[in-house]
Amino acid sequence: MRYLLLAIALWVNPIFAQKNIKLDRSEAKEAYEYLNKIRSNPEKYRRALQISNIKQVTRTKLVWNKDLAKVAEYRAYDMANRNYFDHTNPEGIGPNYYIQKAGYDLNKDWLKRRSNNNFESIAANHASGVDAIEAFIIGHGSPGKMHRKHLLGMDQWNGSLKDVGIGFARVPRGSTYKTYICVIIAKHDW
Repeated sequence: MRYLLLAIALWVNPIFAQKNIKLDRSEAKEAYEYLNKIRSNPEKYRRALQISNIKQVTRTKLVWNKDLAKVAEYRAYDMANRNYFDHTNPEGIGPNYYIQKAGYDLNKDWLKRRSNNNFESIAANHASGVDAIEAFIIGHGSPGKMHRKHLLGMDQWNGSLKDVGIGFARVPRGSTYKTYICVIIAKHDW
């Protein structure tokens, strides 16, 4: 009887199941390299990624930042571990808070609400980091294609951001999604 109750508890509430979450840094690096390829030569990817306003793409190469990567990894892992998908965690804390804690001196207005997000794009259930980057840029389900603007630096704000960190988490079981990706693009010099 005890084993039956444990099996039912694990089936009904997967948070009790061992999730065995893995941070996949090779997927994160591949996503980073692919994103920089697109930024440096958007004409090559125009048709496949449905980029009609090619002239707005910032050609500036993003620079990998280990502090932002740690924040992105933490965010992807936390979503996988606690089975949520949102820019704010269950306590209402958003990415700006974690970016500030990682050593970025952000504008105080961006920290007034703990839930603020000026720098993060997230996705779930993509087989690879490259697949996620493509989905962000194509923008299905993203009002105003905000992820595309963010990742490709397609406006003055996003075009000024130079540092990037990406976290990619795989979850074999116990979570709504099998993968979570977090892309944070920011800069130090405000």
